[in-house]
Amino acid sequence: DKGTRALNQLSISPDGRHLAYAISDSGSDWQTWHIKNVHDHTHHPEQLEWSKFSGATWLPDSSGFFYVRYDAPAEGEAFSELSVAPALCLHKLGTPVTEDEVVFHRPDEPEWGFYARVSDDGQYLIVHVSKGTSPKTLVFYRKLQDDTFIPLVTDWDAAFLFLGNDGERFYFKTDLDANHQRVVMTDVAKHNASTPVTWQTLIPESSNTLEACRLVKDTFICLYLRDASHELLLFKTDGTPAGQVDLPAFASVLELHGERDDDEVFFSVSTFLRPATAYRFDLARQQTHVLSEPELRFDADAYEVTQQFATSKDGTRVPMFVMHRKGLALNGEHPLVLYGYGGFNVSLTPGFSVSRLAWLELGGVFAIANLRGGGEYGKAWHEAGTKAQKQNVFDDFIACAETLIANKYTRPEKLAIQGGSNGGLLVGACLNQRPDLFGAAHAAVGVMDMLRFHKFTIGWAWVSDYGSADNPEDFKTLISYSPLHNIKPQAYPATLITTGDFDDRVVPAHSFKYAAALQHAQQSDAPILIRIQTNAGHGAGKPTSILIEESSDIWAFLAHALQLEVSA
Repeated sequence: DKGTRALNQLSISPDGRHLAYAISDSGSDWQTWHIKNVHDHTHHPEQLEWSKFSGATWLPDSSGFFYVRYDAPAEGEAFSELSVAPALCLHKLGTPVTEDEVVFHRPDEPEWGFYARVSDDGQYLIVHVSKGTSPKTLVFYRKLQDDTFIPLVTDWDAAFLFLGNDGERFYFKTDLDANHQRVVMTDVAKHNASTPVTWQTLIPESSNTLEACRLVKDTFICLYLRDASHELLLFKTDGTPAGQVDLPAFASVLELHGERDDDEVFFSVSTFLRPATAYRFDLARQQTHVLSEPELRFDADAYEVTQQFATSKDGTRVPMFVMHRKGLALNGEHPLVLYGYGGFNVSLTPGFSVSRLAWLELGGVFAIANLRGGGEYGKAWHEAGTKAQKQNVFDDFIACAETLIANKYTRPEKLAIQGGSNGGLLVGACLNQRPDLFGAAHAAVGVMDMLRFHKFTIGWAWVSDYGSADNPEDFKTLISYSPLHNIKPQAYPATLITTGDFDDRVVPAHSFKYAAALQHAQQSDAPILIRIQTNAGHGAGKPTSILIEESSDIWAFLAHALQLEVSA
């Protein structure tokens, strides 16, 4: 298969006998589920095709699992046709796919998407309903063996995530009346058609953002964001504080696992300079043990990470991480790459990247900006970078660039900006608005045509963040910053545009049109290049050899454009 297939999802049955795993081809979002018997290593003959954005939620007896499936696209249209009206299905092991039960399907609401959860006691099936990429949800539930779902959350007011239950006491994480999220409880036995749902706060909203939560034994394991870094706090089911798990400075918790009847929690921690290390936390003894720590052929002690804050155009304080070799002279002469995203409630927390370490070893500086539109400071922070407020994201990024220059890390000719997907849009918009501020740019798989993005594959789902050109008011905003539509004849810095020919999330036409328009408008000798990776999609599924080739090309381009002189 020439290394073009990727493992997207992996789920083992409760009895440990079967493994369900989803494979995608050429980095596509489409995935096919396969089922393997763990003990005799045989595969079930059935394969579940045309699944997308789905995990596998097993029945308690391991006889089958719930998954999300779409109708098969028209011949030849798999990488461009709109993906709408999914169905939540139940597949029983050993049965033909044609016999899969459709559990939840709303063709009258084609933009609805589904996430299923079986309660730890095996009594309930909970279905979260989302619309596009909006974090707001509806919630339905039923007894696992019943046929009729009961609506629990019926308004698109807030995000709700089921955490677990004690009988009919259901626990949720929510941002309802809580910008930074809280944990609440409701007794479903007291809820009926004539009695509205009431929520009892167990863990009140904090000044930090509650990003994730697991219910293990009688303890909520709560993952908070404090200025874009993680901390782990513990609470009993009545909300009483129960301790804290110590983490390194500027760290991210990448995985957080534990079942309701466990006495332990497993998690992994990464920093900018150290790869993910796996830990076991003993709940009773409140002790942490290292399970696995990767070897690293890199002198992390020779480098440092700091957090700094820029002031955006409207006075908003915007954090960013800056990493470089220790003892860096602040003389404004260092090649610096500034990375950003700023959208879809995505938080940019500290994370390890081998290719970024290569840039540091060459003598470069790397910075990551935590822009509005992300989830670093809760719901209000996200919404301040959406729709009519999208310009805030670009202003934040520009302010970070200007702060790095003012603090003598670099100067415009030595400063590059970088981003992918929604971050590619960020790069394109900022290039149009301030081409004088940058010496180079890298825009990866970017959303560049803001007037037609919703016409292809899953693009319609981004309307919750961007708005739609079909709406006259949204159109005014979108046309004001759309990278493709705001290119004009002027001097642009050296720019590299990258995409994959099988990208069915942000179709490559965005990059093709943007690159052609930018090349046509360029009024200087700086190169405008596009790199198209064949048999590749939005990012996932690339073999290591291709990742190395791609990273080498990107860093070589930026090093040449910024006139990086390799340090000894």
